[in-house]
Amino acid sequence: MTAEPVPHWPGRMIGSVHVRSTGQGPGEQAVFVHGLAGSATNWTDLMDELKDTVTGHAIDLPGAGFSPAPADGDYSVAGHARAVIGLMEHTGPAHLFGNSLGGAVAVRVAAGRPDLVRSLTLVSPALPDLLPRYGPARVAAAALPVLGEWMANRLRLVPAEYRVNASMAMVWADAAGLHPVRLRDAVDELRRRDDLPHSATAVTGSARGIVAEYFRRGERNLWRQAAKVKAPALIVHGRHDRLVRPAMAAKAYRTFPQVRLVLLPTAGHVAMMEMPQVVAAEARRLIGETRLGNAPLAS
Repeated sequence: MTAEPVPHWPGRMIGSVHVRSTGQGPGEQAVFVHGLAGSATNWTDLMDELKDTVTGHAIDLPGAGFSPAPADGDYSVAGHARAVIGLMEHTGPAHLFGNSLGGAVAVRVAAGRPDLVRSLTLVSPALPDLLPRYGPARVAAAALPVLGEWMANRLRLVPAEYRVNASMAMVWADAAGLHPVRLRDAVDELRRRDDLPHSATAVTGSARGIVAEYFRRGERNLWRQAAKVKAPALIVHGRHDRLVRPAMAAKAYRTFPQVRLVLLPTAGHVAMMEMPQVVAAEARRLIGETRLGNAPLAS
């Protein structure tokens, strides 16, 4: 029998967002940012692996998880970045983690507020890639005016178990590795969110936000932002990622000034959930190098 997973970390409101924290621990802080349609609980197992290294804080982005809808209705990457910056101004300088949409948000934060970011760990970051792919095409469809809301409302008619299983099959390399307790938690959470009036708007608005970044030009383009990141970076990609092309890892390696690239042959889009021990070991290495003042070594 697979061991029972650790419980999700307790949460509280910090400013306008809900945050789950590992509690009193090491002096060094870490902030974790989830992806589209995700929540702070996506980081539960990685935070457990790292709790003796950093005190972890996982944010529910505005409108996601237990965070209320933003007062200004802004679900853009810039809007989410402001929420993360608000949290990091509370925690103080921290090691910043991001997955998928959260990776794009983390790049925006690291480029704009280098004083707050000690290191940057990105798991399959959703940086601009215009090559068509099935997963991103679905995100683009969800971002379309009217159609996005229609799709979201129609999906509510589909049983939560089916929707969760379909999502996990998309983001995990092998969804059979998902613990039954985690699967049950995800189903219960989706049912809870189905009853929230802002749930569909939060997902479609965030989808529009990331699609807009794919077409942004000029200095605010995320790749240009990545080139300005001063913090040492770790890029983790799963070779079975169906949403972000693993080939984009090579572009990230060429773009970030101080970077180490790790390709995981048996992971998908959410390596921090699929193999938290492996991701934790790589993150711990980066954090150790940061303490010593060394830039990450390419690998």
